[in-house]
Order: sequence, then structure tokens, then C-alpha cells
Amino acid sequence: MTQPGHWHQRIGAQRDWVWRGWQTRYTYVRASQANGEPTTPLILIHGFGASVEHWRQNIPALSQKHAVYALDLLGFGASRKAPADYKVDLWVQQVYDFWQTFIGQPVVLVGNSIGSLVCLVAAAAHPEMVSGIALLNLPDVSLREEALPGWLQPIINGLEGMVASPPLLRTLFQVLRRPSVVRRWAGIAYASRASVTDELVEILAMPAQDEGATKTFSTLFQAVRKPQFAPPVKTVLPTLKNPILLIWGSQDRMVPSSLAKSFLGLNPQLELVELDKAGHCPHDECPEQFNQILLYWIEAGLSKTTEEESQL
Repeated sequence: MTQPGHWHQRIGAQRDWVWRGWQTRYTYVRASQANGEPTTPLILIHGFGASVEHWRQNIPALSQKHAVYALDLLGFGASRKAPADYKVDLWVQQVYDFWQTFIGQPVVLVGNSIGSLVCLVAAAAHPEMVSGIALLNLPDVSLREEALPGWLQPIINGLEGMVASPPLLRTLFQVLRRPSVVRRWAGIAYASRASVTDELVEILAMPAQDEGATKTFSTLFQAVRKPQFAPPVKTVLPTLKNPILLIWGSQDRMVPSSLAKSFLGLNPQLELVELDKAGHCPHDECPEQFNQILLYWIEAGLSKTTEEESQL
């Protein structure tokens, strides 16, 4: 259900932060009902093609007891469409530098899709910044190559290489950024077409009009196809020692929910919750349910972990 009020009113105070010379955007909302008690801050990391506005139905509820930060990754949202070497490690460094600059105490990282992959790798690379991670519909880009027979890989790569040529991608992007096409793509990502509102289409379509957006799209499309874009989930997940909440929309048509079950045996800290009527963006399709699950997990799971650590 969409909450009342324009999304500008629901995502907190938007601010600019210059990172490595590039303008990036973040938003911050102070905990409104903490009553002076220390609570764990949250950093929300959006998915591919999204932005801080994608958390508009979550920030008001989550910020009742927790300070909430949401960040536009470089190349997305209102952050600069920079000519960068885009890969998960770049965004991990952005998140870590943001944490060092503005927070400096352990946080819960919450990510959707590619954003969850950023959270996963950030937790492994910088354990001092993380008290727990919540991952929504976690992709594993390495499985793309594993799923293809060896003889088929060069054929698929060749075809994709043709499509990925800059002239063709620029032409393709002019079509993809049209609101009518954005609406159709969102209809694939979301289980319920009722969730694909005019507000959502506006939020997803706006950044595509920014200066440099066409070139950034081309760069990102090519980057995702490279093995160095992100490490395999199966090699990172077992190394984490923090509590991990994995939330998955059971009707995800982009990253199948069967992948979630394959992750379960990789880390004993992992807890899986499947949302029955959600697709690739469960936080936006089932916000009330998602908010309750996340807040309960933080209160129950992280409090227990903190208490156990204090007794050691």
C-alpha cells in the first residue's frame, strides 16, 4: 500500500556528498522514538536502476526507532552519472567511505538486488562497520557463467558483445527510458501490477534523463557481463560472522527464489524469510510486512547477539 504524501516527504532530508570528486546523494532521518536509548543505525542500499526513493515506504516506519540513511550509489538515482569503472567493489568503497564520514559505529546494512550484493561484500571487506545485514533477493552474477555449457558460452558472449556495442546501447537506452517501457519492465520485477504505480514509474524513469545517463547505462551494461564485476556469493557468504537476514519474494521472475534455498547451507547465521505475494522488490510490494520482519529481526536477533558478546 502506498503511504500518503509525496515521496519527497517520506524519504527524509536529501543531501549532497562529494565522493572522489563526484556529487552523490543521500538521505537521513533521525530516530523519532528512540527516547534517548542507543539504537543501531541502518544504511539502505537500492538495487539496479533504483534510488533512495525506492525506500519511501520503509523509511518512515524504520526511522521510528532507528536512524536511517539511504544512499544513491554512484551512477544511479540523483548521484553523478560518472565515467567510472563500475563494479561492486567501487560501490562497497563508496558505502564504507560514507560510513566513515557520517556514522562511525556498527550499522545494519539493508540492500535489494545488486544493493544486497554490495552489502554482502561490504560486510566481508569491512566487518568493523557491520552488526548485521539484511539481503533482499540476493543475485549471484557468477552463476550466469556456470549455468551455460562450455560450448555455448562463447556464442552467448559473442551475441551479447554485439548488443553491447556503444552505438546500439545508446539507441536501446533511448527506448528503455521511456515511462511506458519502464512500466512494462517494472511489471516483470513486481508480482502485482497494482504495485506498479505512476509514482513508482516516475521514480524509476527520472534518473534516466540526467546528463551522462546514456553513457553510464552503456558502461554498466558491459560491466555486469564481466567476471570481475562481483565475487561469487558462494565464496563470500561463508566468511561472514554477523547475523544475516535473507528476504525473498517467492514470485521473483528476475532472480528465482530457488537460489535462496541454495544459500541456506552456506552460513549458519543466515535466516531465510520468503514473502508469498512479492517479486523482486519485496520491500516495496509488501512494505508493512517487510518493515515488521526487519524491525523484529533487529530487535530480537541483534539484541541477543550483543548480549552474548558482552558476556564473553
